[in-house]
Formats: sequence, structure tokens, C-alpha cells
Amino acid sequence: MIFIGIIGYGYWGPNIVRNFNTIEGAKVAAVCDKNPDALKKVNTAWPGIRTSTDCSEIISAEDIDAIAVVTPVFSHFEIAKKALQEGKHVFVEKPFTSTSDQAKELIELAARKNLTIMVDHTFLFSGAVRKIKELIDQEVLGNLYYFDSTRVNLGLFQHDINVIWDLAPHDLSIMDYLIKESPEAIVASGTSHLNGHEDVAYMACYFSNNMIAHINVNWLSPVKVRTTLIGGCKKMLVWNDLEADEKIKIYDKGAEAKTREGVYDLLISYRSGDMWVPKVDATEALKLEANYFVDCVTSGTAPINDGQAGMRVVQMLEAADRSLKKKGAMVYI
Repeated sequence: MIFIGIIGYGYWGPNIVRNFNTIEGAKVAAVCDKNPDALKKVNTAWPGIRTSTDCSEIISAEDIDAIAVVTPVFSHFEIAKKALQEGKHVFVEKPFTSTSDQAKELIELAARKNLTIMVDHTFLFSGAVRKIKELIDQEVLGNLYYFDSTRVNLGLFQHDINVIWDLAPHDLSIMDYLIKESPEAIVASGTSHLNGHEDVAYMACYFSNNMIAHINVNWLSPVKVRTTLIGGCKKMLVWNDLEADEKIKIYDKGAEAKTREGVYDLLISYRSGDMWVPKVDATEALKLEANYFVDCVTSGTAPINDGQAGMRVVQMLEAADRSLKKKGAMVYI
């Protein structure tokens, strides 16, 4: 049995507590939050879990094996570092840290102490992403041409980070998981309208193999959109995460370039075939991730969403910030 302490019971904390406390092999022993009203909610929903406003009390507790950090990103590093120093495994909400240097320090500390770090890239455990990964690995789509994602809605505005740091980690972690190569350069543009942080932004990620990724994130959209397009030389895919049933659609559509013998005119031939909808597992992603964390801690296996994966996402976020400051200049990673 893995006993877990949860630091933070705000927007995402209740979901973390619910999943870790209802899976086999784990039990939430304690929850910490600076807000007494949040702890009252814990006491009402989970009367068997002890609570505290002092995270050091939970981090140093001898009956706790792992700490889940569910706090604003600026606090991730200090809390995770203290937990690792106390010999606790850590589960950290996205994004992993505020800087890649912080991420590197945590990774090295965990390695020295033989402890597990998992970054909460929840979408990697969704049925849709797992199915897309399977299709890509089986080369159903062929060589990939592009990854295009739109993640927009009205709010929720953050006060400590911009919209890229808030929403893009979802798409960047998915892209990092699905695509074997890492981008070599990033271009980002955006602007702030309300609170000093960019609330509308666009990212372009360039790969050495001529693949390109584009990510649109926005806190000021009148509608909620969660759509990803992935194009390959064989098939093309549309993932609409807001669809209840047909989340993924595969299109047998494409284009092929041919050159006539002896003629320099390039001919483009188009292919339009069937569309099909693969079955997608509907199990809650966070439940699968919580189970996976317990398995990795128990077996000592490095998770797919480990500290290194978290650091790669932070490096892309840092590059996007540098590009934003340079009005959309290309930044090499």
C-alpha cells in the first residue's frame, strides 16, 4: 500500500484525492491547503483523511510514501525538492517546474535517491491519445506532416502564468509523447488584453524532418474548442475531445506529388477515400494515471511521463516565452 500526501486542494486537488483514494494499492493519508475552507471540504468529503495548513508537516510524515503537488507552478520546485529530500516519491501537476534548471535539479535528486517523479500529463492516459499513439506506431498515418491543435475557451484566467504555460502543456506533452522527434526551434506570438499576461497565443514548432506543429491557445474565445488534426502521408486524423462518442475520425485522404518525366511542372494528385471511427476506451484518464503511478513506484519502472518528459515540455515553454519577448523571433532549443 502506497500512502500519499496531497499538497493543494484547489481546482484540480479534489480530482487527485478522489482518484488516489479509490484505486487499489493506494490511500490518501493527508491533505494540505493554506485555505481552511478548502480543508473543511476535505473533512466533509473524506472524513478519514487528516488535514493540515502546513505542508512541511505532511512532507516529513513518516507514514507517507509519496507526495502529490497540486499547487501553482511557482511553488512546484520547492515542494517537490523538500519531498524528495525527505525520501518521498513525487507526483507533480503540470507544468513540472518554472524553469528547466529546476527540472534538471529535481531529476538529478530523484536519481540519487532512487525515487520516482511523475508529471501529471493526464491526457497521455486518455483513450483518445492512447488510440492515436497506437495508430502512429502501427504507421497507419504514415510519415507525419503536421500536428495542429486548438485549445480555446473563455477563461479560466491565471494570475501567475500566461495562457501558453496554462493550456499548452497539455498539447506539448501529447505532441512529445506521440512524435519520436523533438522540435529544434519554436516561434510564438501572442498578446495580453486584461491582466498583464498573454491571454491569446500561437506556437509553431519546427522539426528537422520537415514536420511542423501548430498550437493555438486562448482564454478569450466565445466557444470552447478542443480539436487536434494530425496529417500523415497515408491517412489524416481529427480528434475532437468534446465529442461524446466519435472522438477520433480517420480520413483516407491525402495528396501525392509527382513530376512528369522530362517536365519540370510538379503535379499534385489527390486521394479521397473512406472515413472511419475507431473505438476509444472511456476509462477516466486520471484513474489510469493514478494506477500507473502506484505501479511505477512499486516496481521502480520509469514512467513515460517522468521528469525528463516534464523537462522537455518546460524547455519548449521557455523557448516560447523567449520568442514572445522577441515579437515572434525563432528560438532554437
